[in-house]
Amino acid sequence: MEFVGTFWALVPPLVAIVLALITKETYTSLFVGIVVGAALLAGFDPVNTLTYIISGTVTTAGGEEANVGFVNAIGDPGNAGIFLFLIMLGIMVALINNAGGSAAFGSWAAKHVKSRIGTQLATFALGVLLFVDDYFNCLTVGAVMRPVTDGGRVSRAKLSYIIDATAAPICMIAPISSWAAAVSATAHDLDSGITGIQLFIQAIPYNFYSLLTIVFVIGLSVMGFDYGPMAKKELEAYRTGDLGGLGNDESMENKRSSLWDMIVPVIVLIVGCVIGMMYVGGFWDPAAEGYGDVSGAFANTTASVGLPLGTLCALVITFAYLLARRVITFKKATAAISDGFIAMVPALLILTFALTLKLATNSLGADVYVAGLMEGAAAGLASMLPAIIFLVAVGLAFATGTSWGTFGILIPIVLPIFQGDPTLLTIGISACLAGAVCGDHCSPISDTTVMASAGANVYHIDHVSTQLPYALTVAGISFAMYVLAGFVQNWIIVLPVGIALTIGTLFVLRATVGKESAQTYREPMPELASE
Repeated sequence: MEFVGTFWALVPPLVAIVLALITKETYTSLFVGIVVGAALLAGFDPVNTLTYIISGTVTTAGGEEANVGFVNAIGDPGNAGIFLFLIMLGIMVALINNAGGSAAFGSWAAKHVKSRIGTQLATFALGVLLFVDDYFNCLTVGAVMRPVTDGGRVSRAKLSYIIDATAAPICMIAPISSWAAAVSATAHDLDSGITGIQLFIQAIPYNFYSLLTIVFVIGLSVMGFDYGPMAKKELEAYRTGDLGGLGNDESMENKRSSLWDMIVPVIVLIVGCVIGMMYVGGFWDPAAEGYGDVSGAFANTTASVGLPLGTLCALVITFAYLLARRVITFKKATAAISDGFIAMVPALLILTFALTLKLATNSLGADVYVAGLMEGAAAGLASMLPAIIFLVAVGLAFATGTSWGTFGILIPIVLPIFQGDPTLLTIGISACLAGAVCGDHCSPISDTTVMASAGANVYHIDHVSTQLPYALTVAGISFAMYVLAGFVQNWIIVLPVGIALTIGTLFVLRATVGKESAQTYREPMPELASE
C-alpha cells in the first residue's frame, strides 16, 4: 500500500495529538507519532522503521530525497541554530536570575502593578514590544513577567496563553520580524506582480486571526473572567495560590541588585537580536540585496543564525555589566551556564521530538495531499475560497506543527488561483497566513507552543488544553470574517465588524460560561495560610 501523498500522511501527527490530549503525556505521545511516521515511510518493515526513527533518507511524494530521524532533525543547520539560541537565552535568564535582577523587577512590579488585570495587560504589552521573533518573545516575556504574574496569582497556564497570543500573532503583523522575512522569502520568486514584503504588508489588515487575538486578549483581561479548562486553573490559582508551575524557577534575592539589572540585559538582548538579524541579512554588506535597507535586510536574513549571534553578543555584554556592577560573583555568573542549559532541557527535548515528527510528516507528503484538496476546491468558489483557505491552513498547521511550513506550502498554490483579482489575492494570502498562525497556536507539536510553555515554566499539556478553547473561539470569528471578506472585499468594513463580534462574543461568554470566574475575581483575594 502506498502511504506517501495520501491521508495517511496526516496520521502520525494526529496520533501524537490525540494521545497527548488523552494521556497528558507529551514525550511519549510525540515518540509514538514518530514511530508511526517511520513505520509508514518504511512500509512497516521493522529494520527500516528503526532506521528511519534514528536517521535515514526517503523519497518524497514529489520524487525528491528527504532526510528523516532524530539525527537529521538535530543536525539540520536551521534547527541547530534555534537550539543554540534557546540554550543561550536560558543562560541569559539564569544569569539575570542569579544576579537578583528578576527578583528586583518582581519587587518593583509588585509595588506598581496592583491588580490581576494590570499584570495581564503588562505581560501583553511586553509581548507586543518584543515583535522581532516568536522564540525570543516567548522566553523573554516568560522570564521577565513570571514574578509579576505570580504576585497577582495569575496561573502559569494563563501566562503561557498570553505569551503565545503575543508571539506568532504579533510577529505575523509586524513588517520587521523574522516572520515577515519568511513570508517575503516564500513569495519572493513568485509571479505576483509585487514584492514579497509588499504582499505581506498589504495582507496585514485582513489577517483577522492575529488582529482579533489581540482584541480577545485585551478584552478577556479587562473584563476579568475565564472559561473552559483555563477557568479551573485560574480559580485554583486565585483561591489557593497554586499557580501550576514546574517549581524550578525561584528568583534569588540580592540587596545589591536593582530594577536596571533586569531592564539593561533585556534591552541589550532586543538590540542585539535586531542587529544580529540585520547583519546576517546584509544590511552592512555592499554586495548583499539588503544593503542599507532595513526591510530588505529582514527579508533576506536567517533567524537561526541572526538570533544566536545577537544573543551571544548580548550574553557577553550582560556578563560584563553584572560583574562590573558587583551584583554577582564570577563563580555565580559561570554557574548560570549550566543552570540555563538544565532549565532548557525539557523544552529542547520536546522541540527535538516535534521537529523529528515534522520531518516524517513532511516526507509522507502532507503538503501534496493538502495541495490536492485545495486545487479541487478552487473551481467555482472564488468568494468562499478565503474561508476555505483559512480552514485548510489551520488544519495543516495543526497537524504538522509548523506555520512557516504551512504558508510555504500554500502561498504558491494560492497565488495562481487569484492571479486576476489583486484584492481577492490579498485576502487569500491573509487567510493563508492567519490560518497558519491559528493552527500553529493550537498545535501541541508546534515549536512556538513548546516555547510558550517553557517561557511560562508550565506543564506543556496544561498550556495546550487551556489555550485551545480560546484559540478556537477566535478562529470561529475569523472564519466568519473571511466568509464576509470574500464578498465585501474591503477591510475597512470587515475588520470593525470582526472587532465588534469579538467584543460581543466576550460579553456573551462572561454572562454564561464565565460567570463564576467573573464573580470570584470581584471578591478580595483570599489570604494564604503562609501569609
